[in-house]
Amino acid sequence: MRKYTLLLPVLACIGFAACQKDVIEKEPLEFIDDDLVFDKLDSLGVYAERYLYNVYADLPSGFNRVSSHILDAGTDDAVPNNATATVQYFSNGQWTPYNLPDNRWTQNYNIIQKVNLFLSKINQVPLKTAGLKEQWIAEARLMRAWAYFELTKRWGGVPLIGDQVFDINSDISYARNSYTDCVSYIVKEADTARKYLPAAYATAYYGRLTSGAAMALKSRVLLYAASELNNPDHNTEKWQAAAQAAKDVMDTKVYSLPTAFDDVYLKRKNSEIIVAYMTGQGYTVEMLNGPVGSKRGDGGATNPTQELVDEFEMANGKMITEAGSGYDAAKPYTGRDPRFYYTVFHNGMSWLGRTVETFDGGIDRALGFGNTVSGETRTGYYMRKFLTTAGTASSYTSADHCFPIIRYAEILLNYAEALNEASGPVKEVYDALHLIRQRAKLNPYTLPAGLNKEQMRERIRHERRIEMAFEEQRFWDIRRWKMADKVLNGSLHGVQITKAQDGSLTYKKVEVTPTKFLADRMYLYPIPYQEMISNGKMDQNPNW
Repeated sequence: MRKYTLLLPVLACIGFAACQKDVIEKEPLEFIDDDLVFDKLDSLGVYAERYLYNVYADLPSGFNRVSSHILDAGTDDAVPNNATATVQYFSNGQWTPYNLPDNRWTQNYNIIQKVNLFLSKINQVPLKTAGLKEQWIAEARLMRAWAYFELTKRWGGVPLIGDQVFDINSDISYARNSYTDCVSYIVKEADTARKYLPAAYATAYYGRLTSGAAMALKSRVLLYAASELNNPDHNTEKWQAAAQAAKDVMDTKVYSLPTAFDDVYLKRKNSEIIVAYMTGQGYTVEMLNGPVGSKRGDGGATNPTQELVDEFEMANGKMITEAGSGYDAAKPYTGRDPRFYYTVFHNGMSWLGRTVETFDGGIDRALGFGNTVSGETRTGYYMRKFLTTAGTASSYTSADHCFPIIRYAEILLNYAEALNEASGPVKEVYDALHLIRQRAKLNPYTLPAGLNKEQMRERIRHERRIEMAFEEQRFWDIRRWKMADKVLNGSLHGVQITKAQDGSLTYKKVEVTPTKFLADRMYLYPIPYQEMISNGKMDQNPNW
């Protein structure tokens, strides 16, 4: 396994022999020997750095990556517009070891293998820039730690293989390490990498992992480790460690919340993004998710549920069911939390020079509720988040789409949650939430004084759901909080809107799809069948 297909430019005439006419191709030319990549004469490390770039390509991409849908379409926040899409297996209970829609086992172990090869070879590259080799090694180790986190949040404890580089003759039978062992390993790697990484990169290198990224990963890992799924004994020390990890990121003063909520998703570089999956400009996200009535032929893939819509407060900071909120069921989309309009397409919304029509017979729901299982919204809503406003009713303008893997708002939410669990709703918990709600332009943005721990916990979970919608947070949150069996056993809902001849509208909450979540097994993924038959030391997760 010394040959690797790499995303490198075409290498012309590497060495004298390669340029001879009588040389026979002994192997496919797209395979490049790793000793050419980690060139002992390359003081700039050109190919070694490109190899490192290649590893970044396997970080979580976010947008429509599961059966052309976002992961949240397998939660209570959304459904796919195609009722047979495999992402919905997560909410209807159809996933198995043989049919796992979000199976990233191989992909993440590929990251680990690539990193281990990099670490085994990089010292033979004579980099002349002081400190650069240490920085690259730290980047690689942090990506490896990230891969282990992606594995553990799905499967719990997984095999830790250290720096082992496998070849065709290697024994790959490894037993699983405990979840605690994996967390300790990830945290140690993040702490080590942090020491050798810069706080920020120049624009030319924006998107690469930094010391802030290492700290942010540690924050998320320790938050998950402290949560109900992994901390059934409610060990307060774990919550304290998670709170401190988030506070460490806050204390760097490197990150802040931009004034405009939408800037986070549509500007390639901003003060909130800590780690993002970087992509080139385009409009694929719009074409996949925009309302189907657009002349561009948008696909409308992601349909927010009524459950998510009802979670958005009014602009005055009150829930729609709360006295004095001003909510009007005849005008359900008026006066809502400003984030609502950046997150969800609703009937009557203005979009690129036209009006969204999700009433039965409207251009974005031509067949109407219950008359189709694909091709248009099943809930009466479409996902608005991430979509650019650069364009017209007939065409989009290419825009940046860098999926936010971790952003500063999450760190504030991590801090508030962990500190509340460790110390109760102290002032610092309120302060963190108020920063997010103030940026959202709620007026007033302050929370009621005197909340107890349980009440504050619900407020934090609510705020997290709204702020982080469609960012692959809800899927994992309902698992680590052990509430998936409560929110995914029943039905998900949407709205049926009927337009009368006089133009008046009536709104009816309707059932869209039943849900099923088996609490005895579905809080962890099943080990994929292929891994079970190829590794005799592998144990399956309970009840799979």
